[in-house]
Amino acid sequence: MKLLNRAGLALLPREPYADWVNGLPQGDSPHQVMTLEMHRAEGTLYLIDEVFNESDFDQAIARHWRQMFENELAAWDEFGDHWPELLSREQFLEWFELKPQLMAIDLSAEPLMRAPLMDEG
Repeated sequence: MKLLNRAGLALLPREPYADWVNGLPQGDSPHQVMTLEMHRAEGTLYLIDEVFNESDFDQAIARHWRQMFENELAAWDEFGDHWPELLSREQFLEWFELKPQLMAIDLSAEPLMRAPLMDEG
C-alpha cells in the first residue's frame, strides 16, 4: 500500500451530459440510451497535485476544467463533431458534479502505468 502525492476530483455526470450523450447521432455503431443513473454508476477520477486547503481544489478546477470536459465529451464523440459550440467553465459545472478527494492510496503491488491520453504539449 502506497500513499500517492496526489488528490483527486471524482467527476460524476449530471442530467445535461446524459441528455447530450443520448442525443448524439447513432451512425454505424448505435449506442444504448443510458439513464443518468447508468452514467453516474461509473464516474471518472482525475488525479491532481496534492492539496493543502479548499482553495487548492478551486484552483485545480479552474486550471483543468477544459481538459476534463473535453475528455468526457471525447469519450462519446471522439472528433468533436457534436460538441457544444462554446465550452465554458459554467457549462462544465452544470454538466458534471465534482467531488474532491483529499487522499489517493495505491493498494496494488503492480507498478503504476502512465499513458498520455492527449497531447501534453
